[in-house]
Amino acid sequence: MPRSLRTASQKRLQALLISTRKAKKLTQWDVAEKLGRPQSFVAKYEGGERRLDVPEFIEVARALGVDPCVLLKELLSK
Repeated sequence: MPRSLRTASQKRLQALLISTRKAKKLTQWDVAEKLGRPQSFVAKYEGGERRLDVPEFIEVARALGVDPCVLLKELLSK
């Protein structure tokens, strides 16, 4: 399994997180504030410069107001 930031599954995850954030009418700043992180953290995982580990994915999903399991299921169904 490649560990690249540019895999198709990584790009799908990025797109899903961006579309979910926008659907919730949240800015990167809003999400960063909920996470207690700088806005650059959100910009980096959305832009593909950084991968999220599982605990971070769960935190991000919750900051977006979405059940992490639902988000993962949506990702896997694509």
